[in-house]
Amino acid sequence: MADGGPNEGSDVAALTHILNNEGLKESHKTTENESPESSAPQDLKSVLVTSVLNLEELDVDLYRGTHHWVPRSQRLFGGQIVGQALVAAAKSVSDHHYAHSLHCYFVRAGDPKVPVLYQVDRTRDGRSFCVRSVKAVQHGKPILICQASFQMLQPSPLQHQSTMPQVPPPEDLLTVEEIAHLYLSKPNLAEKARANLSKLLAQEVPIDLKPIKLPQFPTLLPSEPKLLFWVRARGHIGEGNMKLHSCVAAYVSDYAFLSTTLLPHPTYRARFMASLDHTMWFHNTFRSDEWMLYECESPWAGGSRGLVHGRLWRRDGVLAVSVSQEGVLRMNPVTLPSKL
Repeated sequence: MADGGPNEGSDVAALTHILNNEGLKESHKTTENESPESSAPQDLKSVLVTSVLNLEELDVDLYRGTHHWVPRSQRLFGGQIVGQALVAAAKSVSDHHYAHSLHCYFVRAGDPKVPVLYQVDRTRDGRSFCVRSVKAVQHGKPILICQASFQMLQPSPLQHQSTMPQVPPPEDLLTVEEIAHLYLSKPNLAEKARANLSKLLAQEVPIDLKPIKLPQFPTLLPSEPKLLFWVRARGHIGEGNMKLHSCVAAYVSDYAFLSTTLLPHPTYRARFMASLDHTMWFHNTFRSDEWMLYECESPWAGGSRGLVHGRLWRRDGVLAVSVSQEGVLRMNPVTLPSKL
């Protein structure tokens, strides 16, 4: 299992948890533009390219990956392992083949103290499709098993897609960091929340996120299990390399995903939450260093598990990626403060 722990490595989940359970001492309403987004150009090369997804080749079809960011749960981030596995698989196919799907199982928690080895098996090479199996290994045991399929680009007369949700553009919204700074500026913020928000800001996460909705107070009423936010890789990646953008999207896709299952259950807190499996389908070209809308929805939860479906939309309304994931959820009831 990857990325276990109460916060699932998610800024969105952590921010919501902090503000919902330990936040303002009284109800507080914010406006959308209290803190404008910085207009500084993103001209630095993305760390996802230079570090996280830059694997070291040890032998034919054998690679080693290192870690850039480790969640507070001190387990490896599942998106990192999926993204690195896809990088390893992509290195074994021709430049004319692009990932169209991947299916992964997380079988053990990742150890952030040691690198991950990726062993690639060239399962099948066809004229249009290639299949690769990748095993991510630590301490001699697999932590992830991944199968990825690649296809040569082919035209098709059959084309349709769903409709992208209508949401405010990213320029009108605040990043998670800006929201955290906004609440840190409030004198009535609880001390525990202030300390946790400061820890959140200290993390070097290589992703920018802008939630569509700010957390609302009070928050003991259940909400629909849907989450919408704009997301992009930090730094510059550039256009044209769809293999790389697909690997970055694999990294991004696991971020704040499973926390969608918690929204209908505000009176419970996750004491353990981890990904069990992760599936992606790549539909159209996109740039992972440009804003994409991540639409997440949980149709079911039960048996200490939760299921989430996701869609990554380009700004022009084109459906770029579909995602599904199931995770393990172990919950504790929230202890409410006494009114006496």
